[in-house]
Amino acid sequence: MNEFPRWKYALVAVALFFGFLYALPNLFPKEPAVQISANRGFTVDTALKEKAQGILETKKIAFKSVELDGERLLVRLGSTEVQPTAAEALHEGLGEGYTAALNLASTVPHWLTAIYAHSMPLGLDLQGGVHFLMEVDQKSVLDKQEIQYSDEIAQIARDKKIPGVSVSRSPQGIVAVARSAADRDRLAVEVGKVAPELQISNGNATDNAFSLVAKISDVKLREIARDTIRQNVGTLRNRISSLGEPVIAQQGDSRIVVELPGVQDTVQAKILLGATATLEWHAVDPSSPTLAAEVARGTASAPADARLYYHRTSGSPHLLKKKTIVTGDDLVSAASIPDPTTGTPAVSMKLNAKGGQRMLDFTMGNVGKPMAVVYTERIPEVKTVDGKEVRTFKTKEEIISIATIQGVFGPQFQTTGLDSMKEASELALLLKAGSLAAPVDIVEERVIGPSLGADNIGKGVFAVILAVLLVVVFVGIYYKLFGLIADVGLLLNLVLLVAILSIFGATLTLPGIAGIVLTLGMAIDANVLICERIREELRNGSTPMAAISRGYDKAWATILDANVTHLIAAFGLMAFGSGPIKGFAITLAIGIVTSMFTSVMVTHVLVGLIFGGRRVKTLSV
Repeated sequence: MNEFPRWKYALVAVALFFGFLYALPNLFPKEPAVQISANRGFTVDTALKEKAQGILETKKIAFKSVELDGERLLVRLGSTEVQPTAAEALHEGLGEGYTAALNLASTVPHWLTAIYAHSMPLGLDLQGGVHFLMEVDQKSVLDKQEIQYSDEIAQIARDKKIPGVSVSRSPQGIVAVARSAADRDRLAVEVGKVAPELQISNGNATDNAFSLVAKISDVKLREIARDTIRQNVGTLRNRISSLGEPVIAQQGDSRIVVELPGVQDTVQAKILLGATATLEWHAVDPSSPTLAAEVARGTASAPADARLYYHRTSGSPHLLKKKTIVTGDDLVSAASIPDPTTGTPAVSMKLNAKGGQRMLDFTMGNVGKPMAVVYTERIPEVKTVDGKEVRTFKTKEEIISIATIQGVFGPQFQTTGLDSMKEASELALLLKAGSLAAPVDIVEERVIGPSLGADNIGKGVFAVILAVLLVVVFVGIYYKLFGLIADVGLLLNLVLLVAILSIFGATLTLPGIAGIVLTLGMAIDANVLICERIREELRNGSTPMAAISRGYDKAWATILDANVTHLIAAFGLMAFGSGPIKGFAITLAIGIVTSMFTSVMVTHVLVGLIFGGRRVKTLSV
């Protein structure tokens, strides 16, 4: 009789049930679509859905459906040939307030997505899309930091009443010149207290000019470079999230890889990637709103020290002072919170020392007066003139918040007057990631068409099917019934592998398919060992049931040893590899684990089901 425990039958049944369930979404192919996302100040709602549908019907563009998908609108189309035409029509009809991007939409049924069963996202090599390699301008980072330190040293000299100090930059670093050695030494002490990360040394000295040289330490420079590229990665991810499911990763110390699977609109991607933005706080001009309206109509002139801006949501005109109080460069952090006293939406912000001092000086004399936050964006435009790409820029300036100064504050303060917590969250996001920490340049650009991606998928699927067929046929012929059992385990291994990759949202690429093929080839090794052990036990005179039991028991140690060494190799590739190599290693590691489960436990359960309830005189092995 078979002594295989019943709990193992239950474990295998549950594992296979969930395996089939979560692998099932991969049978539903994606279909071409146009994804519409709202820019700042605009919303995606039912009215937009009806408007988009009307545009398509007017232009006589065939579409399957127009549906709301969270905070975006999804227009499903019948073929990729219609995508560019539909996107262009929607972009023209909906205006600058919305982004229309070419994409691929999931066709997985709702009952599967409700239990978080999704198909594996396909990589750039399988789905097509755009690839950018961007380089961060590290020199501008250093220049920007030295300018900030120069201003801070000058401010320290003023605060400590050290007379006649001039601050400038040179190839050696930041140079501060004092009138006496005593003033220079005193300035060195005060700068060391405020900015210990600066390396301070005495420079040249004459009768009335004693210089001090301050350099940013190497440790601080590495920290600045690391923080800069991290901030840029976060900012770029926020910007291009409207174009689908971006893959953004740091490469080395100064480069960023951006991949947009399924996206074919490179112009729109370049616009979002190349845009730069800044934030500024301005005082609101005390002139009446009537004057602002007259300036907007052109019937009056703005005061010499003021300028006309428009509010982001209401579009109302406002006169703001030209002088900037602080900028987004002075911002350290921002978070959306409910106001502690009134419970209304607010954004809590923290400035650096220099910005905090400026804000303190301003608010001391302006309690009860309004202050505005201005968002300025420099958007690149790519036009084709005489067959060549011509890049220009347009500047967009808008007021994103106007709030009344409730009291004197410095580096830590709140902005109120917001309509909802959602608006507060969006404002905090703009404040934290609205601008790039340093300029980035696109140094490499590749476009993979959907036809090439489909060709890669076809070749990958053919490779998997061919590998499975060759192994199945050979093992089935050589080991007969036990070979067929091993073949079933191999197919179930493929199902479990796909299910686990889908659950974790792993992106399937060509190297990933190579990992699957290699896993299938290696997975049969365990069953070969088991079958040979069973044959050996039969030759030694064991009964069929005893041969099965001892065959599995004795083969287990060898199977475990072989797979652990393979896992160590896979973990090594994951630790030291990147990109395609890492994807291959992850697929290989998961495949090794699933193959151990199916080759040993699942096949043992199948053998128990076949031979467990009857007396067996011979085995077909």
